[in-house]
Amino acid sequence: MDSDFNKYERAVPEKHERQRPSQRIHASTGPIPPPIVLSIAGFDPSGGAGILADLKTFAALQVYGMACITALTVQSTQGVRRVEACDPTTVQETLDCLAADVRFQAIKVGMLGSGAVASTVADWLASQSGVPVVLDPVLQSSSGTGLVDAAALELLRTRFLRRADWITPNLTELAELTGIERPETPPKIREGAEKLLEMAAAQGNSRLKIVVTGGDREQPDDLLLSWETCQWYSGAHIETNSTHGTGCTFSSALAARIALGDQSCEAVEAAKRYVAGALRSAYPIGHGKGPLNHFWNK
Repeated sequence: MDSDFNKYERAVPEKHERQRPSQRIHASTGPIPPPIVLSIAGFDPSGGAGILADLKTFAALQVYGMACITALTVQSTQGVRRVEACDPTTVQETLDCLAADVRFQAIKVGMLGSGAVASTVADWLASQSGVPVVLDPVLQSSSGTGLVDAAALELLRTRFLRRADWITPNLTELAELTGIERPETPPKIREGAEKLLEMAAAQGNSRLKIVVTGGDREQPDDLLLSWETCQWYSGAHIETNSTHGTGCTFSSALAARIALGDQSCEAVEAAKRYVAGALRSAYPIGHGKGPLNHFWNK
């Protein structure tokens, strides 16, 4: 479930963080609740990726996290052994139950597992008009295990591109979604991102913002592209073996910053800065690719 995001260190100065909603007190009603962010993703029992990584990221960035599990996995830091998609009816009931109770400020979508679950999630997202959706198109684990079937992949290329406000593919995912060869140079990466924008526009979505992560390149720069914006973010590799869940963590951090009110470029910078800190301060766990330190900023 790791999208192999990035081992990089941001080359931007630290910014003063705005006061979080959870830190403010209303004179008559008490503490003001933080924004609520929903993660729709798979379960990684090792805690490095998927739902558990998302919830840790939300907590670290002081938004309130809720979750709907799409698939169960048997995995550790050494890789994925088995994937079992959840019952679409259970997914539907979970999403409906949560939505009847609260209003989400952002939704992050990660691993979908099966075409049946993906179709259920796509149907439900259509009911969440106006809520920003960050799509992390998780296609395989960092160890190479496939995490979606052909039906789910086709839905990612169509219905999810129609609904998403953000998408955060790595280079391999960008190639798989668009049908191009994996891009290795900045011009080719931009060309692939432009094709993805065009695919979304063909689905009636001209608001999509793409963050192409380049953490597995020699120069791990990342591209933010939309119809209004084109910006590169430079980075430097951080030498660590604790890179499990970087893609999940980045997309969740991005969703959290959007829920907190950041503008596009500010949200991307803050999410990257958070992931860099989590990589720099990560500690060794397990015998494979270890998890990030999601609470480094505490």
